[in-house]
Amino acid sequence: MNMSNSKAKRELIAILRGISPEEAGEAAKILSECGFCKIEVPLNSPNPYASIANMRNAVSEDILIGAGTVLNAEQVQLVHQHGGQFIVSPNFNQQVIEQTRALEMLSYPGIATLSEAFNALDSGANALKLFPANVVGLDGFKAFNAVLPKAIKVYGVGGIKPDDYVQWLKAGMAGFGIGSDLYKQGISMAVLKSNADNIVSAYDQACQLIR
Repeated sequence: MNMSNSKAKRELIAILRGISPEEAGEAAKILSECGFCKIEVPLNSPNPYASIANMRNAVSEDILIGAGTVLNAEQVQLVHQHGGQFIVSPNFNQQVIEQTRALEMLSYPGIATLSEAFNALDSGANALKLFPANVVGLDGFKAFNAVLPKAIKVYGVGGIKPDDYVQWLKAGMAGFGIGSDLYKQGISMAVLKSNADNIVSAYDQACQLIR
């Protein structure tokens, strides 16, 4: 697989809950080099807006930097001011989606029911975050995917392990948000790189198997 072409196609979102501003830039560089092209800083991390700004300054514009656990429109505005390009929420919040789109950022709201999914899409969401994916389950997602618009990407977040990638991708999942399997507060950058390499390798292998 050609890295220059495959990297942009990898539907993986790195979720760095607990990252500090001091390590944010280096972490973003490592993840970019390993093949991630979307990096999320949850807002319940230490000084998350500074981390977002440091990441944005550390990597090229084709690496998207965004925020997670975004709960209100004011937070959306602050993410935008610090260079964020996408907004991820744990829930459906119409005001968050509308403010995100008004600022020309990408909106990835969390959904766990079809009603939430369609309300989010009606409000302008670019894609959907199925959360928690392991609670909804593979069969639940298949039922969702049967009625959602085919052009809409759904990212699975929560409890999906690398060994599970193939079955979820076969079911129509666009990609995955990777949290604690990738990063836990306090790990070294060497461990982050090792985790990232393993996850990217598993994802690439899964994509090859479903072609």
